[in-house]
Amino acid sequence: MIIESGTDYKNFLRKFEVKDSILIPIFCDAELHPQENELSLLYVMFFDEEDYILPFNHGETLNLTYEHLEKLYSCESRKFIYDKKSLSHLTEFKSLWDVNLLHYMAKNEPLYIDEIDTTAHRFFNMRYFNKKNINTIIPVLKHLERCRKIANIIKVTAEKYEEYVNMSYNNDVLDNLTYIEKSGLQAVDKILYSQYNIYTSTGRPSNRFGGINFAALNKTDGSRRQFVSRFENGMLVEMDYDGYHLRLIADKVDYTFPEGSVHQHMAELYGTDYDTAKGISFQYLYGSIPKNIAKENKFFSKVQNYIDKLWKLYKTNDFIVSDIYSKTIYRKNLIDMNKNKLFNYTIQLMETENNMSILSQLIPEIKKNESKLVLYSYDSFLFDFNMGDGLNYLKKVKKIIEQDGKFPVKVNCGMNYHGMEDITEKFA
Repeated sequence: MIIESGTDYKNFLRKFEVKDSILIPIFCDAELHPQENELSLLYVMFFDEEDYILPFNHGETLNLTYEHLEKLYSCESRKFIYDKKSLSHLTEFKSLWDVNLLHYMAKNEPLYIDEIDTTAHRFFNMRYFNKKNINTIIPVLKHLERCRKIANIIKVTAEKYEEYVNMSYNNDVLDNLTYIEKSGLQAVDKILYSQYNIYTSTGRPSNRFGGINFAALNKTDGSRRQFVSRFENGMLVEMDYDGYHLRLIADKVDYTFPEGSVHQHMAELYGTDYDTAKGISFQYLYGSIPKNIAKENKFFSKVQNYIDKLWKLYKTNDFIVSDIYSKTIYRKNLIDMNKNKLFNYTIQLMETENNMSILSQLIPEIKKNESKLVLYSYDSFLFDFNMGDGLNYLKKVKKIIEQDGKFPVKVNCGMNYHGMEDITEKFA
């Protein structure tokens, strides 16, 4: 049924309040970032396979208002969706379950549905490839045909993998990344939006959209220069961890680094300079630890013991569980695994989950400020800082990110993301 009248909507709402459902949002333009998009149609299928279309912006229908959409937000019934994050840019539904996440938690790989299109979708997208908002003119019944195919996949996946739900990832992690995406990065002439993807082999998010890999912006070729502050009295501020992986692992194996630079500390142990020590440490972490180093170096001795215990646990139980969000990594889903590769997986997962935990503490503290968190990349956080928020804002942010000194950061600022200056001493 297409909901076009108040009576039909009220009847639908009574069911939506109490019955579990599958949601498929149809955006006006499939090529635009969700933050720049609008909702054309919302397809809803209940688990008894009774289905509805709510139109908001389509040429064939009498369209509902967004007030009708807002009345659905508070309904406590479970709602299953392929991509929670994309819909969350436009709406605030409660009890929204990401089915892609369910599949990922069970199989350690995403659920692919991108190739499900009708002949009509392919025709319109090829014929009008240079036009905007194509979904508003593709016939509603063709959208219905496509949605039913996707809904059946979602239904089967939800029923099959419901036991693998991880509500910390579903709520905290996806919501944290949505918050960052919504801010966007101010380029010279417009705001550019990133799009995080957590469905990677190790769980470390990738981040790309519109041909830009935001997770790997080059520091030397000038490609960062286009990113500036959106505020007249603003600047970009980056907080970058010092020796992050070494410190994360040290915390795990109960090794205490002295104050100051981790890499300088290791340089003294190796008897070499800072840059050489940094390369050596990464070589040991991501390659293998030589026996003499594991014997003579107290830090790497503890690390090697941890690696051996982790590998034994993995082989005994056929899985390991992450420390913070209890993500289970199943042996059956990992190919060509060995002791050092498993440790590398663990490091990246440890990094990601610690960052997500920090974001869960940070975002509630800063969301009412003018300044915006615009990018998170592995071992750093980038802020578009409005000076009106004052130095105390940055001090509060720094304290949360550093976890009261456990993970020290270097603070850089600049008028653009390429020309950043170290201002860490100002926080001493």
